[in-house]
Amino acid sequence: MAHLLLIDVPGGNDFTVMEDAVAAGHEVTFVTSDLSHYERQGELTARLLALASSVIEVKPFVYERFEEAILKQHTAKALEAVICLIDIRQIEASRIAHRLGLPFLSLETTRLMRDKVNVRQHLHEAGIRQPAFGLAHSVTDVRAIVADIGFPVVVKPADGYASQNVSMLKSLADLEAFCIGFETQQLHPTDYGLGVHANNRFSVERYIEGTLIGCDVFSDGTERILLGVNEKLMFPTPSFAIRGSQFPSSRFATDAVRDYAFALLDAVDYDFGPAHIEMIVADGVPHLVEINARLVSAQIPFQMGYALGRSIYIDLIDLHLGIPIKAMLPFDRVGISVIRWIVADRSGTLEALHLPEPDANIKRVTLFKQLGDAVRPPISNGDRIGYVIATAATAATATLSADTYVEDAILDIAG
Repeated sequence: MAHLLLIDVPGGNDFTVMEDAVAAGHEVTFVTSDLSHYERQGELTARLLALASSVIEVKPFVYERFEEAILKQHTAKALEAVICLIDIRQIEASRIAHRLGLPFLSLETTRLMRDKVNVRQHLHEAGIRQPAFGLAHSVTDVRAIVADIGFPVVVKPADGYASQNVSMLKSLADLEAFCIGFETQQLHPTDYGLGVHANNRFSVERYIEGTLIGCDVFSDGTERILLGVNEKLMFPTPSFAIRGSQFPSSRFATDAVRDYAFALLDAVDYDFGPAHIEMIVADGVPHLVEINARLVSAQIPFQMGYALGRSIYIDLIDLHLGIPIKAMLPFDRVGISVIRWIVADRSGTLEALHLPEPDANIKRVTLFKQLGDAVRPPISNGDRIGYVIATAATAATATLSADTYVEDAILDIAG
């Protein structure tokens, strides 16, 4: 079995990829810039972190020090794949993978993926259809772009992820309110964690009404496969949080969606690894939201795994070990999997949470908030309290099980 390098994990506690890797017999070296970030997560995270054969902290996270530590580890026992599931470490992951001669997305494309405006400019030059957009450094820039492309628009950090600091502007009143807060945000850039802060570049994009979908694609250097289409259900605006989703979606698994996804990746020379592409489909036409140079997160790998009857994380590991896509086939569904999120209906402190007994279709229930945590109605994905995944032979049955579970959950919120 293989020796894997895993660079940080989403949320400070999502070690599922390491659990699956160790269960499959792989050995994992885990590296982070801040071990205390994980140690603060509690006993469960400590047990999961203990699955790693080695844990390396590089603090401060300077690439040269990181490379030195990894080369030392590689000399002791050769590393055979580099796995990274978080956006803010993708560039370092690409650099060290290529330094070790291991498969990974090219450094040039990885760097491009870390700036949403640069990606859109690249696509524009390639003649790829997408919503109108502009780069904003200041309030003046935002006003000028809105005047040019009109309402509604979405404003989001060029280097952001997980729907953090995303705003929708539908009117002049929205614009004026946004500009007041925007100036404050520029003075205090968002802390993404692990020592990384926002770069204060913003993408202002024309908002298109339609259905949000996610497309996860694997590329092995010679071949691509669309693993499936995830049809998403949003909370009402101004929220940018996702209420749930269905995988796979037959309604949007069309040639137009697949061909558009592949054209996007071709245009940015995306020839290896996982890609998570979000689109809005309006009147049957897909429009790019963004391309992420990683596997989808937010528990959707579990959802995909239940629907496909396999571990998507093991598929990801195999891809990075150089196993061709044709050797992984077929990706046939064994059911329809639905996610629904548990959220607060008002702001306050979570004092108690009473969960119902699950029916036979409920495959997974996970909580992210603890008693005593501040909660609020969902504005971004980070506001969600927990989730349930139901899987059944039909979408209607899975949806009923998931919706009923969330409706029967009782939250006690003080304040």
